Amino acid sequence: MRVQENVPLAPLTTLGVGGNARYFVEARSESEAHKALAWASDRDLPLFVLGGGSNVVISDRGFSGLVLKISIAGVDERRDNGRRLFWVGAGEPWDPFVGRTVAAGLAGLVLLSGIPGTAGGTPIQNVGAYGAEVATSIRTVRAIDRRDGRFVELPASACSFGYRKSIFNTEQKDRYLILTVCYSLSEEETPELRYPDLVSFFSRKEGPPTAPEIREAVLGIRRAKGMIAPGEEEDSRSAGSFFKNPVLAPAAFAEMRRRAEALGLVPPSYPQGDGRRRIPAAWLVENAGFPKGFRRGAVGISRRHALAIINRGDATAAEILALMGEIQRAVERIFAVRLEPEPVFVGFGDR
Repeated sequence: MRVQENVPLAPLTTLGVGGNARYFVEARSESEAHKALAWASDRDLPLFVLGGGSNVVISDRGFSGLVLKISIAGVDERRDNGRRLFWVGAGEPWDPFVGRTVAAGLAGLVLLSGIPGTAGGTPIQNVGAYGAEVATSIRTVRAIDRRDGRFVELPASACSFGYRKSIFNTEQKDRYLILTVCYSLSEEETPELRYPDLVSFFSRKEGPPTAPEIREAVLGIRRAKGMIAPGEEEDSRSAGSFFKNPVLAPAAFAEMRRRAEALGLVPPSYPQGDGRRRIPAAWLVENAGFPKGFRRGAVGISRRHALAIINRGDATAAEILALMGEIQRAVERIFAVRLEPEPVFVGFGDR
C-alpha cells in the first residue's frame, strides 16, 4: 500500500474542480483497501472513497483526510439456476462491463449503457436511466464493514434500494466500503422501452429491437446530450445529471401544476403508483430561466442537457455551487419545488 500526499483531485473527476487530498491511496485489492481503512482509523483521519469520479463535487479546499480510490478490477462469471452471475470489482469501468453483458446476449443492463463511473458506484445511488434501475439486477454487494473491519456480503434485500438511494447513501452512509458487486442476469429479460426518445427511435422498426440495437440507441442519445464519459469539449465536463427528478405528493403536485398553468405551461409528469408523480427536473430547470447553453462566467449548463452543470474550463467548486443554489432558489420560487442535487459533495463541511 502506497500513501501519497497532497494529490490533486480535480483530474480524477469528470467535473474537473476541487483541491488536493491531504493523503491518497489507490487500492487495487481487497487487502490494500482493508489496510488503507486501518491506516486512516489509526490516525483518526476522515475518509472519502473515490470511484470513477463521475458523480462528485470536490471542494476548492480539497479533502483534509485520506482519499481512498478503489481500483479493484476483474469480472468473475458464474451460473446459478439458469441465471448468469457476474462478480464485478468495484473499480471496474461500468460501461465496458455493460457492453460485455450485451454482447453475451443479456439485456438486463442495456438501458444503463453509457453511464460513466465504476461498478462500485452503481449500488450506492441505485443508478438508473431510461426507466431502468440497477437494483433490479443486483444480487449481492461485498463490502468491508468499517465499524469492525469485517468482510460482509449484503443481499439486495438488505440494501433498501429506492429512487437514487440505498443504505449506502442514507441510513448506513459511510459504514460500508464496497469491494465487489454481483449482478444476476438472464437471457429471458427484455427491457421495457418507455423513454420517448427510445420509443421514437424504434417506432419504424418491425419487431422488437435486439439488445445490441438498444445499446447503440442509448449510447447515441447519451452522446447527443454530452452524457457519455468525459471528452475534451466543455459539455462533457460535468458530474452528470446534477438534480434528481422530484417525486411529489398529490398536494405538492397540484400546487406545482397550478403555478405552471398560471404561466401558460403544462408540466409533464409520470405516475409512481402510490398517488405521487415524478416531474422531470430538466423541465423545471429550463422553465425557471436556465435553458441549455446558459452561461455564468466559467460555469454553465450543457448545450445538450439541461440537468448538466458544466465546467467551461477553469471553474471553481464555489462557482458550481453558486449556480446550483441559484437554480434551486428559482425553481422553488416559481414552482414551489425544491430540487435535490445528485452528486456527492466532498470537503464542504456539513453539506
